[in-house]
Amino acid sequence: MKSIYKLLAIGALAVSATTSCLDLSPKDSLASSDLWGQPADFQNFANKFYDWLPNYGMIYADNFHCDRHSDFLRDKNSRDDISAGRHTVPESDGDYTGSYDHIRRCNLLIQNAAGYGAQDDIRQPLGEAYFFRAYSYMTLLYKFGDAIIVDVPIDTDDPRMNAKRDDRAKVAEFIIEDLRKAAGLLLPTADVAEGRVGSEGAWGMLSRVALFEGTWQIYHKGNTEAGRKFCSEAAEAAKKVMDGGKFQLFYNATLGDASQKYMFILENETCNGAGLTKADNKEYIIKRCFDPVLKPGKRNVSKEVFFNASYVSSHLADLYLCQDGLPIDKSGVFKGRDRMVSEWQNRDHRMRYTLCQPGDNFWNNEKSRIDWSDSDEEIAAAARRNNVPSGGTGYYPQKWSVERKCVDETQSFDWPVLRYAEVLLNYAEAVYERDGGKISDDDLNISLNLTRRRVNKDMPALTNAFAAQHGLDIREEIRRERSIELFQEGFRLDDLRRWKTAEIEMPKDITGIVWTGEWETKWASPGPLDKDGRVLVEGNRQFEQKHYLFPLPSSQLQLNPNLGQNPGW
Repeated sequence: MKSIYKLLAIGALAVSATTSCLDLSPKDSLASSDLWGQPADFQNFANKFYDWLPNYGMIYADNFHCDRHSDFLRDKNSRDDISAGRHTVPESDGDYTGSYDHIRRCNLLIQNAAGYGAQDDIRQPLGEAYFFRAYSYMTLLYKFGDAIIVDVPIDTDDPRMNAKRDDRAKVAEFIIEDLRKAAGLLLPTADVAEGRVGSEGAWGMLSRVALFEGTWQIYHKGNTEAGRKFCSEAAEAAKKVMDGGKFQLFYNATLGDASQKYMFILENETCNGAGLTKADNKEYIIKRCFDPVLKPGKRNVSKEVFFNASYVSSHLADLYLCQDGLPIDKSGVFKGRDRMVSEWQNRDHRMRYTLCQPGDNFWNNEKSRIDWSDSDEEIAAAARRNNVPSGGTGYYPQKWSVERKCVDETQSFDWPVLRYAEVLLNYAEAVYERDGGKISDDDLNISLNLTRRRVNKDMPALTNAFAAQHGLDIREEIRRERSIELFQEGFRLDDLRRWKTAEIEMPKDITGIVWTGEWETKWASPGPLDKDGRVLVEGNRQFEQKHYLFPLPSSQLQLNPNLGQNPGW
């Protein structure tokens, strides 16, 4: 099967762009009828859309969705302005202008497709145009709320350039309609080149955006009827993917509890002890493809995220359940904090294989594995042996760090734009919100319990009876599972914003381990502690109501005063 990066290597279309209030290219060769003479012209034009998908930059602060902008993660060397609530109105914003440039390019393909005779021959690129137009509008919706809806390619002198923004609910409906059109046009994922979007990708993305807007309408607008309608659409779309049976959670018996860890660093080179490659991963529905030769990652992911390059907050660490399925404050098997490793014992296995457990050994692309046997020779080669944290929060991430030997910036694992685990969690939450705070055990078992028990085979399933018996809130448990499963993939800040809980979570201090017991002998000078004895890494954080939306760039407001700035900015 051809992959998208091989297709992109064939050639790229050069286009010019001028700056305007929508940053749209004026009439140029893109609109020429000569460009749209045969199906390959439409497909080659659509190839460029794939450069718009997120990649490793989502791990850092290169994207407004990034977890370093949230309450879960802090860069080792610097404070994040968005996370701390200190960002200001920018003069320009690439997400705003870039999205509208992308929208115009999609509109060009859609417009020219309307006059093409053999519609069946261009179904895939036309579906991709609808998908990527929706994806571009999702950026505007998530970041700015209201947005100008443009469904035809317009130029810098068009009167619509000075329009008011359309209401966010109308924008969400427009996105959903585009994704429905895309799903009806796109081939199944199994029938397209690796890395191209298939019909399941459109349905999965619909579940994401409909859930986002549904919960926004419920918790921000108090519009329960509209919110539940959006959530119903989210549940329906997710169920289409689930019922299709083409995707599954990644698990390998040889890798066992570490399966999820190795899924994120699967390459076609030897990269794990089970000899698995990317072909063994049936979980990624939409992915940004990379290859060590044709399309290397161009980010030194292993070193820039490995060990103490980032600090994880205690808030995330405390969210991991114990093996009896209960939070640490309710569990009878939580081992306390007297020893460095005690709080890690009897916990959700994702804690150990997402973060760096004290006493474990860790490898990276420079000091790498030999054969994944954990032999004495291999342990001696490790980048970190018998891990003893001694800085930051004491909680360090290992997610995204390869263990095979490779040159910096040539890591080539694919980026999961949309994976099946998210679709399952979208379904669980959408059903719960759609049904007014209720979800059946059957619906939990076909969604949330699958992700919960992927690497926790002995953990009790979440059921209504289990929740009632132990005084658990189902909504809180759904949100907990999402926060843990999707950590460091660019969901946390968006989730806090749509749940309208950012005002509670974001101002909290970023803290680390409780400096007590064995820690006092291993980490002699942890710095300031908070009232609970936790290492205090960052305080004086804030989150105002205005931070639920990002500010429009000042240059766009000068060009079109009718846009209106978001409240509080």
